[in-house]
Amino acid sequence: MSFCEAKSVRTHDLLEIDAKRFGSCQVSPPEWVVAGLQRAPFVVVRRDLATEQMIPVGVRGVQRNQRWAAMCSLKLVKSILAPPQLLKRRVPKSREDATSAFRALRIMKERWRDLDHSWGPGGSVGFELAVGGNIVKTESDLDIVVYAAERITRDMAKSLHAQTLNLPAAVDVRVETPLCGFSLEEFAWRSTGKILLRTPSGMTLGTDPWSDDVR
Repeated sequence: MSFCEAKSVRTHDLLEIDAKRFGSCQVSPPEWVVAGLQRAPFVVVRRDLATEQMIPVGVRGVQRNQRWAAMCSLKLVKSILAPPQLLKRRVPKSREDATSAFRALRIMKERWRDLDHSWGPGGSVGFELAVGGNIVKTESDLDIVVYAAERITRDMAKSLHAQTLNLPAAVDVRVETPLCGFSLEEFAWRSTGKILLRTPSGMTLGTDPWSDDVR
């Protein structure tokens, strides 16, 4: 697959890459990075400044502390899997029985069945749905990404957040606007004052995640 520019991918997207060529482009990557990409040649797009041909990515290891940041050439990307696409992936019953995060995802699919905004799983749940294997731990949370190109109200945010409660696993929802990402819970319940906004240039405090002032 070819892409016109690196900015056509979004934070949280999973990229299938040419692992061998990717590894040869890196300076002294950790051994676990090389081994991990040989097993599953996928990286996740991280929030950082991209160029027309280079994408900021992260490599996930087996352990929670195994996270490695790098840049990946657009030429090495074979395919893109966005979180909303992963909702269509089948979860084996054995994995749903063994992990509370997958049980929580099943319930969220029902609760947000009619949600107008595109959404899908991120984190370890999204990664397992993309690459297979037993990546999600029994204690794992469910990370969700919601795309909100248009403004959502505080009341809508409160309603959405309420639907993430009382589930088998804790649910952390990241809302993504064209300019930044932020916590659904923080936006919903902090009615006054600034919230933490995650932008490609770094973290900042702001009141309007859809304002051009975020840039």
